[in-house]
Amino acid sequence: MALALLFTMLLLLSLPFILILKHSKSTKVAPLPPGPKPWPILGNLLQTMGKKPHLVLAQLAKVHGPLISLRLGTQLLIVGSSSVAATEIIKSHDRQLSGRHIPDVLTTTFGTHPELNRLAWTDLTDEWRSFRALMRANLFSPKMVDNQSCIREKKVGEMLEYLGTKEGEVIQIRDAIFVFVFNSLGNYYFSRDFVTFDGEETENVSKLIKETMKLWSSPNISDFYPLLSFLDLQGLRKKSDECVRKLRLLWDGYIRDRRATELGAPVSDFLDVLIQSGFSKEQISYIFVEIFGAVSDSSTSTIEWAMAELIKSPEQMKKLLKELEEAIPAGQMVKESDLANLPYLHACVKETLRLHPPAPLLIPRRATESCQVMNYTIPKDAQLLVNVWAIARDPSVWEEPLSFKPERFIVNSELDYKGNNFEYLPFGGGRRVCAGMAVATRQVALALASLFLNFEWSLPNNVLPHEVDMDESFSLTMMKEQPLELIPKQRK
Repeated sequence: MALALLFTMLLLLSLPFILILKHSKSTKVAPLPPGPKPWPILGNLLQTMGKKPHLVLAQLAKVHGPLISLRLGTQLLIVGSSSVAATEIIKSHDRQLSGRHIPDVLTTTFGTHPELNRLAWTDLTDEWRSFRALMRANLFSPKMVDNQSCIREKKVGEMLEYLGTKEGEVIQIRDAIFVFVFNSLGNYYFSRDFVTFDGEETENVSKLIKETMKLWSSPNISDFYPLLSFLDLQGLRKKSDECVRKLRLLWDGYIRDRRATELGAPVSDFLDVLIQSGFSKEQISYIFVEIFGAVSDSSTSTIEWAMAELIKSPEQMKKLLKELEEAIPAGQMVKESDLANLPYLHACVKETLRLHPPAPLLIPRRATESCQVMNYTIPKDAQLLVNVWAIARDPSVWEEPLSFKPERFIVNSELDYKGNNFEYLPFGGGRRVCAGMAVATRQVALALASLFLNFEWSLPNNVLPHEVDMDESFSLTMMKEQPLELIPKQRK
């Protein structure tokens, strides 16, 4: 009798647990997004290796759908390759999907010294929000962008003067553009130039930045298999640390000297803002490593891509020249105040950014909590990429998506790059949208207008416009694989 009573009591006590277990088994958990079948241990590494990850991922999306999952060693990667996927990732679930994973190549700096991590690689911390607000107020507000126009106009004038000395010679136009961009940044932040036209140090700095950006975006065994990270098998972390050390040598002395000046001195540039805001020398130095690295590369590449597309497209170049000649009085330089009257120029910039977004996969996001995207589960700590390169070439959205047609942005002038149109995201969107897009687009438009208004450009070695090599080189910033070579001739 007692045994029967005990059994009955145990049955009654366990009944709720049985019901919960039964309910949990009957409740369907949304699956991961589809994707190619992973191999044991390797996952999908062999299917994704290549010099152009954005192209590989776009091809996989054609097979498996606009949202796919991949296993890269132990790492789960989710890739969105349509405007619908981008909308859900960047808008609907932006809060849950705006985290960051610090890649192993940067752990020496940002992993072991989180106080140095203020920009691209940090989560949405209070420090990150505070620093974004500081940048908006002192660099990227409409008033500050307008105030910087005199710097950009002066630096573009110096570039034109230099190019005038190269008339009739074959030049790699990116070299001159890099000096313009880098010294513009130098004057926003330090009130000084860092490089010179035809200077040996200019080539060294340019190569150093490209090498740094390449290292930061290279596939890394230490990320795929974190247990092996202490070995740094590819040596990427060591190489990155050395590049960062060399970059810091450019400005650490100026930071030290400025900090030694009397406190309370008038604020003249962003370095003063950072010092008076209480940032340490180390913090300031690493902030500029990120800013100079990403911005100088992306602006330089966008101007070069735009020139290449226009050289390849004589009809579009004629339209641009007609607009410039009608809007700018003969013999005058282009001013930023003129840009508002140049709609076709802006259309050319937009179309260049569509075909050649500076960061084709943006910077990887991390899920800070689990959520559902397009009815698929995105687990916590999964990494996410948005293939803005593929989205901007989607034939279901864009007519003749592979063609350079600035006219599409004249017809649809409301389509912009501010992160609200999810079929067109050259600067990303949501909380992670590029803070400096207003400065970048002004810089690109001013340089492009000035270069075409003041010079005629021809191709060397009897190369025809349609023969211009448009192959891409993937990095954090997508550059032309082959530098654009041109011969300048001053317009009379």
